[in-house]
Amino acid sequence: MPSGRVGPLNGVATGMAGGAATGVAEPSSTPVAFFCPMSEASPETFSLEEVFEAYHSCRRHKRSKASALAFEVDLESNLIELWRELNSGGWKPGPSAVFIVEKPVKREIFAAGFRDRVVHHVLIHRLNPYFEKTFIYDSYSCRVGKGTHFGIERVKRFVRRCSDNYTHDAWVLKLDIRGFFMNISRPLLVELLGDFLARRYPHPDRGALLALCRNLVLNDPLVGCVTKSPPELWDGLPAEKSLFGVPADRGLPIGNLTSQVFANFYLDGLDHFCKHELGLRYYGRYVDDLVIVHEDRDRLAALVPRIRDWLARERLLDLHPRKIRLQHYAKGVPFLGAYILPGRVYPGHRLRRNFRDVIDRHDAVVDDHAHDGDEIRSFRSSINSYLGILKHANSWRFRVGLLRARLSPWWKCRFVLPEGAEKVLKRPEGYHGNVRKRVKIRRLAERPVEVSSEESESTDNR
Repeated sequence: MPSGRVGPLNGVATGMAGGAATGVAEPSSTPVAFFCPMSEASPETFSLEEVFEAYHSCRRHKRSKASALAFEVDLESNLIELWRELNSGGWKPGPSAVFIVEKPVKREIFAAGFRDRVVHHVLIHRLNPYFEKTFIYDSYSCRVGKGTHFGIERVKRFVRRCSDNYTHDAWVLKLDIRGFFMNISRPLLVELLGDFLARRYPHPDRGALLALCRNLVLNDPLVGCVTKSPPELWDGLPAEKSLFGVPADRGLPIGNLTSQVFANFYLDGLDHFCKHELGLRYYGRYVDDLVIVHEDRDRLAALVPRIRDWLARERLLDLHPRKIRLQHYAKGVPFLGAYILPGRVYPGHRLRRNFRDVIDRHDAVVDDHAHDGDEIRSFRSSINSYLGILKHANSWRFRVGLLRARLSPWWKCRFVLPEGAEKVLKRPEGYHGNVRKRVKIRRLAERPVEVSSEESESTDNR
């Protein structure tokens, strides 16, 4: 893991230093909150209804978590206190938990406390309607009605239309931004948000809203962070993919709702540059993955330096030099975990590999020890999760073949795969005993009949 860097607020190393876990970094003596004057943050800036709605949105699918349960013990008092802090400008972010996830790729995740996540939802619920008015149609990340499957379908449509239903040549340019989340300039993001609110937000409380954005964005997530993963998991993670390895004013923590939405907003200017100034009709973006389809290969090649110059000048970012791909559409377009070919879409190599690993992991459980109810529920949830993703691609043969070939007979006796292969279903109660009885009868029927010597002689004499 990278050495802990010096935090901008406390002047001491935060997180882990020298490859050893420090647990919790010393709190900053400098105030983290950027207080907003009461004239800008009136009691009506955030309504109590907004805070309650944000809480209900935040706890969705998370209500059984320990942090959500602890907050719910004294729910009304906690929400009213949070509402008062937001309106007085006294709210400040608490410490985050940092850990490593390795699927689908290795990433460093910062998870804010439940109380702070409620504030994230309050802020995004207020800003999202105005963001949506300026985002282009083909920006797919973290938007209602969009997402990965929508993005894949749009790129399929781009290729089909640009090639006149696969009858003419068309070329696909794929670009990726180097270390996107970790290289976002937080001061520049605050400046962009301030300019956006001044132009697009029509209400008089824009000063209080900007103060809350500034408080959240400029907060250093390394101050007071609690490490939840062993230090060796940071080995092999490039410095440009960890907040511990970038300058103090760079990087948004992956894992927060605000980081996802603000990152989308950060590149909204690039979208308008490509659509309006460069005149690109078939252009789409998911976070930092860009796809452009055009009938002129030379035109696409000439776009790369122009996009690189815009990113360096306007957003202090750079294209990843090893992830610039320009090829004919007939060779396929890898995008968002899928491989797009003329008239069909296949699951990508990483998705296939991860599905195999999940099957092998659950097979190892039943080979190692007796199962329990939690492991059965975990098997059903994880297998159905992958089947739900894979069903959007042309993958029926892959799904059925893999489950038949690799899945343990123990699981096959308890779950059935319907004809559509879209999810596994639990077999009815009593099925396992009937299976054992039928197997026993079949084995007895297949066993050779032993004939005594006397019966053999009598048969020969006949």
